[in-house]
Amino acid sequence: MRTLPLLCAALSLAATAQTPQRPRILGVAHIAVRTDNPGAARKFYGQYLGYAELSTNTFKVNDHQYIQILPGWSGPDQLVLARIAFETENAQQLRDYLASKSVPVPSTLAKDPDGNLSFTIKDPDNHDIQFVQYLPGSTHSRNFGKFLPDTRVSNRIIHVGTTVSDRAAYDKLYRDILGFKEFWHGGMTDDRTDWVDMRVPDGADWFEYMLNVRNPSQRTLGVMNHMALGVPDIQAGYRTVTDHGLTTSEKPKIGRDGKWQLNLYDPNFTRAELMEPTPVEKPCCSPMLY
Repeated sequence: MRTLPLLCAALSLAATAQTPQRPRILGVAHIAVRTDNPGAARKFYGQYLGYAELSTNTFKVNDHQYIQILPGWSGPDQLVLARIAFETENAQQLRDYLASKSVPVPSTLAKDPDGNLSFTIKDPDNHDIQFVQYLPGSTHSRNFGKFLPDTRVSNRIIHVGTTVSDRAAYDKLYRDILGFKEFWHGGMTDDRTDWVDMRVPDGADWFEYMLNVRNPSQRTLGVMNHMALGVPDIQAGYRTVTDHGLTTSEKPKIGRDGKWQLNLYDPNFTRAELMEPTPVEKPCCSPMLY
């Protein structure tokens, strides 16, 4: 009798069809940072890094990536990092999928003030993580192809990073639930892991775990909670920001991942790391997977 196996198979397929599937997560959408000096922050991102303001305090990197500054930072008791965001092709489906995995999510979704569909969750260290679906007619979509001056030091955010106190908890969220994939890890020495690079499941950008951070100062938090701006030539990037008037004691150097980089800091110490995408030396600690 084959009736029972066929019935079980049919029920299994029906259950699978009813289980929400994860939609694509395409890349970094934006990073939002707080400041107590909006004028200086706007000068850093606008004049020195060369970005145009799509709207007040929102700087456009490309049609799908933005840097936001939020005035009103209240001091060391408030994290300067306000939010990081990733783009998804279907915010409602992603919300339903996360709910099915017991991740706390909003009960309903609505368009945000820009006219996109977005929602926010908390990561294991209570950082705000947002997922955005750009909708036709939104502020962003209406301005695709605009506000993209040649003065931009970089045309892409290639990764964002935050402090991580419990790698296992982050792996459960980012790897096991969201589908991010580790492609490199490294450390200050070859026998330790201080950074883990987790690529988005459906794109080239990545999220970086910043591990082993103990009792950080405000400046250290700015170093760790950061963004990386991809540049094809670090020396050209360095000339661009200095030609725009930025004075910095930092010089380009090769990091432990074998890539040229240049660390720059906004007025509240958030690090904007210029980085060449491809290593020029062998990375430390682990092979870099592509």
